[in-house]
Amino acid sequence: MILIRDHRDRQAFARLFAHFAPRVKGFLMKSGTEAGVAEDCAQDVMVTVWNKAHLFDPSRASVATWVFTIARNRRIDLARRDRRPEPEDLGWGPEPEAAQDDTVVLQQETEQLAEALASLPDRQRELIEKCYFGDLSHREIADVTGLPLGTIKSRIRLALDKLRHAMG
Repeated sequence: MILIRDHRDRQAFARLFAHFAPRVKGFLMKSGTEAGVAEDCAQDVMVTVWNKAHLFDPSRASVATWVFTIARNRRIDLARRDRRPEPEDLGWGPEPEAAQDDTVVLQQETEQLAEALASLPDRQRELIEKCYFGDLSHREIADVTGLPLGTIKSRIRLALDKLRHAMG
């Protein structure tokens, strides 16, 4: 990500894209987005990653957290777009301010979650990222890391407790 941010390195982006695009698509599909829309959205997320690479700060979030925060926000945008009424259903007058309030709250929660994730011990944060952002099962994480399944489950449980407390 640093190569992309600092040098606009296309090969580094190709590797990042190959790693994250399928995971973002899986994340979106898991949240109820249909496959075709998830594919388009994943590509859009990766274009955003390229275009906003200059904003990436490794002291604030890991690459996975940053990418999946963009994906989460994009999914929310899609959900809002899908709920918009057809032009003939639109009322007259200004839109209610609640949508802006929701956006601010959501942005604050996203930042709070990123900070909470960043504060986790590396071993716990990496497992949370693999499980929730990488869309891997506990068994798959055990296979990838070589750690016992019980250790994986314990670390994830501890991490989730810490995240719940931090988000309190």
